[in-house]
Amino acid sequence: MTPLIYLQGYPEHLLAQVRTLIEEQRLGEVLAQRYPAAHEVTSDKALYVYTLDLKNHYLRNAAPVNKVAWDSKIHVLKNALGLHTAVSRVQGGRLKAKAEIRIATVFKTAPADFLRMIVVHELAHLKEKEHDKAFYQLCCHMEPRYHQLEFDTRLWLTQLSLQGRPD
Repeated sequence: MTPLIYLQGYPEHLLAQVRTLIEEQRLGEVLAQRYPAAHEVTSDKALYVYTLDLKNHYLRNAAPVNKVAWDSKIHVLKNALGLHTAVSRVQGGRLKAKAEIRIATVFKTAPADFLRMIVVHELAHLKEKEHDKAFYQLCCHMEPRYHQLEFDTRLWLTQLSLQGRPD
C-alpha cells in the first residue's frame, strides 16, 4: 500500500476511506466529479491579477503584494504548495519590505477551487505569520470551504503521485 504522504495527521477513519478509493481505483473519478473544471490562470500576470482581486476584496488594509508568480522550483512534497516571502531591500536610507507569493507550477492544471485555496492561504500570511487559530479563521473568512478544499487538494496530490506525475 502506498503511504499517504500528503494526508499525514488526518484521522484514521478518513485515511481508511481514502485507501478504499485507491484500492478500487476510484479516487481520480471522485475528484473529477467533485471538481470538474480546471482554472484558466496560466500566466504570471493572470495569477497576479487573480491574487490581487482576492486581496482587494478581503484584505484591503493588508500590506501590498508586489509579486505573484508560478514557481517550478517548489516541490510540494519537500516544501509547500506555495510560498509567501517578504524580500527586504535598502532604498536610500530606508529598508523596504516587498511581499511576494509563489505558487507551485503543479497547480497550473489544478481545479479552480484548489488554486483559490492556495492563494487564500498565502494571502492570509500577509496578516498572520503563524499557522495558528487566527490564521485559519482568516482563511475561512476568505474561503468558507477552506478546510474541505485543503483536504481535497491533498487527495488530488495523492492521485497525481499514484499516476506517477512529478510534483
